[in-house]
Amino acid sequence: MSRETAIESFKKFQHTWVEQLQHHLNHLRSVQNHHRNSATGDEERLREAVERVMELCREYHRAKLATTEKDVVGLMAAPWSSALERSLHWVGDWRPTTLFHLVYTESSILFESRIVDILRGFRTGDLSDLSPSQFRTVSELQCETVKEENAITEDLSEWQDDASELVMGTVSNLDQRIRRLAEIVHRADDLRLRTITGVVELLSPLQQAEFLIAAAELRRGVSGWGSSHDRRRSANV
Repeated sequence: MSRETAIESFKKFQHTWVEQLQHHLNHLRSVQNHHRNSATGDEERLREAVERVMELCREYHRAKLATTEKDVVGLMAAPWSSALERSLHWVGDWRPTTLFHLVYTESSILFESRIVDILRGFRTGDLSDLSPSQFRTVSELQCETVKEENAITEDLSEWQDDASELVMGTVSNLDQRIRRLAEIVHRADDLRLRTITGVVELLSPLQQAEFLIAAAELRRGVSGWGSSHDRRRSANV
């Protein structure tokens, strides 16, 4: 398989993957609403819906891993993304610590909207109702993630500092340098998957659903803004 074919194949996979993600998120919203409005709730259905979304995340990770092995440079260029999305990328994709900011933001927004019930002692069970233990675990996971992010960023910076070797070196050296870049991207993608998995695992089923829906809406929002911006740029050329 040629390098161009590997990238085109991943581009097609991603298009299908986004459609599948939207389908599972719609189902997750439906189950979430039923859980909220039902007298007894249905945590088992909620867990199953969450797991479907998480399996899609793992599927994406596997597909990207395979593509990285074939053409890591093409993957880093991310031709399927808008200019805005690429400007926000960290090592070829989203920054793991973004998830922690999302948790804190969603928790704060929901807390403010439901503060009357909370002050009355009613437990909402959603992201506005994170326990002290959960906040502590989120903070610990965030610290660990920041350390790993920084280490990967330093490795990528070293790789970029030696860019002259890509031009002046031998073919064997070039292949070795590209393999090194692939290793860095692998570590970044592993961290992305471990981070979203770690955050989901410390939440309750309802909180998991809210978190995954919020993360998907953030992704879709950035993608939509980026695509709109690219169309305006093209129209003005």
